[in-house]
Amino acid sequence: MFRLQGSKVLAVEMTGDAVKAKNGSMVAYDGQMDFKKLSGGGEGIRGMVTRRITGEQMTLMEVKGHGTCWFADRASEINLVSLQGDKLFVESSNLLATDSGLRTGTSFTGMRGATQGNGLFTTTIEGHGQAAIMSDGPAVVLRVTRQYPLTVDPGAYIAHQGNLSQSFQSGVTFRTFMGEGGGEAFQIRFEGDGLVYVQPSERNTIAGDV
Repeated sequence: MFRLQGSKVLAVEMTGDAVKAKNGSMVAYDGQMDFKKLSGGGEGIRGMVTRRITGEQMTLMEVKGHGTCWFADRASEINLVSLQGDKLFVESSNLLATDSGLRTGTSFTGMRGATQGNGLFTTTIEGHGQAAIMSDGPAVVLRVTRQYPLTVDPGAYIAHQGNLSQSFQSGVTFRTFMGEGGGEAFQIRFEGDGLVYVQPSERNTIAGDV
């Protein structure tokens, strides 16, 4: 159903089913398509209120029909993630599309979300199907095992999946060495068994400095 056309365009083949995609990300389509804006990320009133309180912004549209629809956003690199009943945690700004077999929700992230300027909650995707996530430059998928935990700069973090726990720890970032840090630097530490997606570029936010 999902396929990449190059690395920056997502093509979705539809036969009467629906996908949820970032509002305004459709760049072309053929066949017959219907478009509907979803309130609160497609979660109804409760999801809309939760996102307004927490600052997690995700405006989605539902696309349904027969034919092919193409999606892209600011020439970002697109990465396909297959879920088999597990859960994906992804920053809302990095989510492009999900198919109809997946549910979206919110999850508490605490200080990590606050340091990224994204609020205290992040977006969750779970079920069986495919999701398309975006990155600034080609994403790197890093394996975390119980023997080898992983530490990530919050500004480079995109998403993670698997049986992972995360904690916050103080540390040093490259900006600290360059004299650009505005305060104490923090990083995210992942432990357990799973995958972490990072991008080779940091968001233009306060990121790892608080």
